[in-house]
Amino acid sequence: MDATGFDDCPRALPMKNQVQLIVYADRFGGGRIRDLEALLTGPLKGLFGTVHVLPFFHRIDGADAGFDPIEHDRVDERLGDWTDIAGLGRQVDIMADVIVNHMSTDSPQFLAFLQRGNASPHHGLFLTLDAVFPKGAREADLAAIYRPRDGLPFTPVMLATGEKRILWTTFTARQADIDVRHPEGWAYLEGILRTFSDHGIRAVRLDAVGYAIKQAGTSCFMVPATFEFIAELTELAHSLNIEVLVEVHSHYRQQIDIATRVDWVYDFALPPLLLHALFTRSTRYLKNWIAIRPHNALTVLDTHDGIGVIDAGPEAGDSGQPGLLPSHEIDRLVETIHDRSGGQSRLATGAAASNLDLYQVNCTFYDALGRNDGDYLLARAVQMFLPGIPQVYYVGFLAGRNDMELLGRTGVGRDINRHRYAPQELLAELDRPVVRDLTALIRLRNDHPAFHGKVCIGHTTDSMLALRWQAGLDWAELIADFSAGQWVVRHGGGDAAEMLPLECLGTNDWRPDINFDWRS
Repeated sequence: MDATGFDDCPRALPMKNQVQLIVYADRFGGGRIRDLEALLTGPLKGLFGTVHVLPFFHRIDGADAGFDPIEHDRVDERLGDWTDIAGLGRQVDIMADVIVNHMSTDSPQFLAFLQRGNASPHHGLFLTLDAVFPKGAREADLAAIYRPRDGLPFTPVMLATGEKRILWTTFTARQADIDVRHPEGWAYLEGILRTFSDHGIRAVRLDAVGYAIKQAGTSCFMVPATFEFIAELTELAHSLNIEVLVEVHSHYRQQIDIATRVDWVYDFALPPLLLHALFTRSTRYLKNWIAIRPHNALTVLDTHDGIGVIDAGPEAGDSGQPGLLPSHEIDRLVETIHDRSGGQSRLATGAAASNLDLYQVNCTFYDALGRNDGDYLLARAVQMFLPGIPQVYYVGFLAGRNDMELLGRTGVGRDINRHRYAPQELLAELDRPVVRDLTALIRLRNDHPAFHGKVCIGHTTDSMLALRWQAGLDWAELIADFSAGQWVVRHGGGDAAEMLPLECLGTNDWRPDINFDWRS
């Protein structure tokens, strides 16, 4: 299997085989698009081939940190404008979000609907209960709906005309779901993609697309018609020279199925499995996943959301499908994160914080590991060596700690991992040994020719993990003994070999006994 997973992918894609950065433009340095460009062409030059700029649309400070756009085709003026986006795109490839499922209830379209109802030109844009259940919904119909929060996904509204409507609101009452099958809904999404294409955006993430299609008698999540819709949207994106990443949190078998049908998926199962391996010092479950995981994946350890649990756990509902981790191991994993973070993650997770998601623990990855530099860097090394494209969240890039002050101020659980770095603070963080070591791992992943070749996995005991890349005479390998907390990254050409020096490991004179077979 090659580095980007093209062997598995439905079509050959030109996404750069380099590490990506995922970032809020207003939380990483100066606060504007031009400041982000200055970082990526200055102190971070050569580190990231693509930058995923999290929602930069008007407004970035709504109910869900920009994931409730008021005007999806307008750059928030506090960040800059479309000229700045195009300028950034001339330096690195840009990925942006298409928020497929919903928009803000403060949007001009929704306000017009509130005022005029069916007389509004946008009345078909918003999904109502009766659009899905024209004959009414039975209790069983409602109970079957999957939602990543407690309660039903509906909000009643009173229109200025005196008419009362029940809207579909999957996430919050301030995020009105779009009827993506209505011509008005499709025109809205098409307009976003065309605007992106006109300003040089090379890839999009379809945010919350799994919830976009609602059908009576189903879970209304990743139903067969959802795949048809994704295929149609992807075809439109491809015609505009835009690649598509699908964002879905779900059972691992569904992720494998999704990956066979789309350009790119996230490997959301990796973070909990890596944490479990580091906590238990056993790689058994991690290696089971490595053997079957899709390779057309963006590998992540952390994102703007929390640490996913559902992706490694059993299937929701009554199917009885086991997960990558047994239920008792999931419970143990969550409690260990709470313990290693000194209880901070517990304060940001579940009923303790708003913006509740049932499938995540809110904590920085660095704090989830108890700020253990060696374990943190080993997790990043595994991320760099797995097939796919590594994507690094801006807080994780700086080995960030939980922002308890921001959490206390907003009460939003995810904000624990959404710190705002001032310019001088950011530069100081870059000089920490753990960040310098992560930078060295990123540069190796970007620059070494072995990562354009084939990968092999060592057939080892359940305490070890070995990954090796080879292209011609060039090779790079990661060998780790999780039980002993020892690991090494080596690379070279032919018989020549050198070890990647990492400050946090000190004088690493560990020499693994490579008494195992390599399997492709």
